[in-house]
Amino acid sequence: MRWAVADAGDQGVRLCPVDGDGRAAGPVETAPDLAAAVRARPGVERWVWASTAPAYGRLLAAGVRVERCYDVEAAEALIVGHEEGQSGQPRSLAAAWARLRGLPVPKDPPVRAAGAQPSLFEPGPVPLPPGTDGLQALLEVYESQLARTGRTAHPGRMRLLTAAESAGMLVAAEMGRAGLPWRADVHRDLLHELLGERYPGGQETRRLAELADEVSRAFGDGVRVRPDLPADVVRAFAREGIALSSTRAGELRRIDHPAVPPLLEHKKLYRLHTAHGWSWLQAWVRDGRFRPEYLPGGTVSGRWTTNGGGALQIPRVIRRAVVADPGWTLVVADADQMEPRVLAAVSRDPGLMDVAGSGRDLYADLAERAFAGDRERAKLAMLGAIYGQTSGDGLKHMADLRRRFPRAVAYVDDAARAGEEGRLVRTWLGRTCPPSSTAVHDEAGIPQEDAQDVPAHGSTAGARARGRFTRNFVVQGSAADWALIVLAAVRQSIAGLRAELVFFQHDEVIVHCPREEAPVVAEAIRTAGDRAGRIAFGDTPVRFPFTTAVVKCYAEAKA
Repeated sequence: MRWAVADAGDQGVRLCPVDGDGRAAGPVETAPDLAAAVRARPGVERWVWASTAPAYGRLLAAGVRVERCYDVEAAEALIVGHEEGQSGQPRSLAAAWARLRGLPVPKDPPVRAAGAQPSLFEPGPVPLPPGTDGLQALLEVYESQLARTGRTAHPGRMRLLTAAESAGMLVAAEMGRAGLPWRADVHRDLLHELLGERYPGGQETRRLAELADEVSRAFGDGVRVRPDLPADVVRAFAREGIALSSTRAGELRRIDHPAVPPLLEHKKLYRLHTAHGWSWLQAWVRDGRFRPEYLPGGTVSGRWTTNGGGALQIPRVIRRAVVADPGWTLVVADADQMEPRVLAAVSRDPGLMDVAGSGRDLYADLAERAFAGDRERAKLAMLGAIYGQTSGDGLKHMADLRRRFPRAVAYVDDAARAGEEGRLVRTWLGRTCPPSSTAVHDEAGIPQEDAQDVPAHGSTAGARARGRFTRNFVVQGSAADWALIVLAAVRQSIAGLRAELVFFQHDEVIVHCPREEAPVVAEAIRTAGDRAGRIAFGDTPVRFPFTTAVVKCYAEAKA
């Protein structure tokens, strides 16, 4: 049985059982709070609520966990996105109810800027109109969502996607509460080792000052250059007769000038100082834990983001501060060549499915079959197919790939063509790309060097840019959907253990657990990949292996 539950203000919560069509299947009941309601109803199949973040946060604070939920806001975002490509429309319960009633749709509250800490003055949930029964609104929206899901091209897949997205919301809340183990003392020692002591004011350190002096000296006596100011650097090189379009590391490395080595080192350390320095440590690490706010589906492709803290971009050197508690360990798992395996599964290309079915190094197997044993060429060809990087040698590599795996290449070619023509594309489960007028960033699939707002498809440049985006979207988005099911499977497998999921980014999972539980956890992750593959993509020969490492410190997991 499913139960729908809505906040009733001073009266606690109101709830009622619902049937498979989303209709009330029993009388409305009340409880003093959500925790009491859940405790009094063990074994509920799924809790239906407006939004997981506030609801489950209160439950976790009270020591209560639930097995499954249905997140109306998450579902609304997916369903509205699927209907005529309206991605990015308001998703709150109030918006969904207004949409259902044909009323003006209220906007969602603004998303807190990355890096900003929660504020006491942040807007709360979008309210329903005065006099509206919250539980009744929830029931009406839920019933409507189930019906709309049933009208999609692949209802079963869409139902799976909404369930997976809701499961991701539970995992995100649990990870935020558990936190990633973090040794502040180790972090401080690293900063002192790499940056030197801080000068008064905290804006500069001894090592950064030394590097700034080296950069200035490289341009001659009397010249003072601020390495942290790109315009300053560009002007300094211009005086030397060297034209720069930017101060990106790739462009600087092509220049033969004595200022380049200290400048590159300054860029690296300055980024560390500003993104994960002493201020970051003070703001984000409490009681031996780093607790970012994870945002499932934070990008249009379904990949997660975080509200502040840079959790998905932890520099390798700073990972030395991620240390398991005494008697505990970290099980770190990376999905092996995830996106090419997903392409094999969604394209149903027989040859590529065969390559992806061995569970071994996919690029090495691909090289043996199609690229005369040249693994690097095989990798470039596959990434070129997925990302659309087909100029120069990439064009020849793509031709080689197309001859051997025509259905796989046709799959992404068709997606690119749809994007160029302004049409929508969807992941295997039904997540829909945004319309051509929507801003698309590198997190949604365009490489960093090409990150931009994708223009409307009316221009040639805009059509090509959008084609590159949609080419990658159908693979990366399907991979993000698969990863949600992996998380749900791992969460289910470790239920009852002391182990906790503490970190996730698109192809990597970390579980913190007692040492004696590590073998069970590692096996749970390994089996979750193939299990998720079968659930998401059906019965294919494609394998989804993980490389796992049981380590004391996160930095030990990778060479």
